[in-house]
Amino acid sequence: MALSKLSSPSSLSTNILKPLTNSFLLHRPISTDTTPLTIETSVPFTSHQCEAPSRSVETTPKELLSFFRQMATMRRMEIAADSLYKAKLVRGFCHLYDGQEAVAIGMEAGITKKDSIITAYRDHCTFLGRGGTLLEVFSELMGRKDGCSHGKGGSMHFYKKDSGFYGGHGIVGAQIPLGCGLAFAQKYSKDETVTFALYGDGAANQGQLFEALNIAALWDLPAILVCENNHYGMGTAEWRAAKSPSYYKRGDYVPGLKVDGMDALAVKQACKFAKEHALKNGPMILEMDTYRYHGHSMSDPGSTYRTRDEISGVRQERDPIERIRKLILAHDLATEKELKVFIQLVYA
Repeated sequence: MALSKLSSPSSLSTNILKPLTNSFLLHRPISTDTTPLTIETSVPFTSHQCEAPSRSVETTPKELLSFFRQMATMRRMEIAADSLYKAKLVRGFCHLYDGQEAVAIGMEAGITKKDSIITAYRDHCTFLGRGGTLLEVFSELMGRKDGCSHGKGGSMHFYKKDSGFYGGHGIVGAQIPLGCGLAFAQKYSKDETVTFALYGDGAANQGQLFEALNIAALWDLPAILVCENNHYGMGTAEWRAAKSPSYYKRGDYVPGLKVDGMDALAVKQACKFAKEHALKNGPMILEMDTYRYHGHSMSDPGSTYRTRDEISGVRQERDPIERIRKLILAHDLATEKELKVFIQLVYA
């Protein structure tokens, strides 16, 4: 595709956004069945200072198919962002989320839009999960006025206050005390909602995390601190950066839970459990064991501190989209052919 064609807003909409949005318009729903299903999580939860939730998760055929559709869209969106960056249509920093989609999707399934989410700079899919649109995503990435921050924030500063999404923050760990501040406002207002403050393993050693957590625990704030542990921070393996990489235990006096962050249903169960706990007892830490397929940012090839075999191994054994696809097939909710047609529409 010629760069001159990509550079105009109208051709951008035609060539990139249209195939993605058309995947929703053209897709015939395979199932809208809401009959309850009970599915066991891939691995048990590991708890600290609390009882672990049940591994048996309630879901429906409709929800599983929605997970599949949303995660496939997120994956394609991030691959498209990669292409736009390499074409120099996205400038500045750009951190992609492919591989970690189950965290964004599962979290949304366990909470409501009245709850708040605040995160770091790997924020594209979290924004989409909060109800953002593809048009807003790509417009913001390319500095256009139709972006979610009117083109002034770029990749790291997505925002959607009407759905309780407070960014998108470029300073490592800075969103954590802000998230605890949101939780303070929620408790003060007595509106029975919580805040999820997301950060990576690279931010887990920040002093401001522990200061904010101390205040949250003192005041029993409805704050859930979520460590999205993709194991490499900005390129340093967790075992080289942290004496104790058991991030869910880092709160000491604050309960914690380690979750398979590649299993959307496990994330849903954990977030639902954490919300109930936080409303009654105050803060909690969730460690999401996840993995990013891209490098830390677009300037990082992602292969100097880990092997390509490791990346492909995770794709084959733990990919969150593949896991949901297998569940859909195992419960006869759709055929292999139907799912392939759908994927072709999303990836057109």
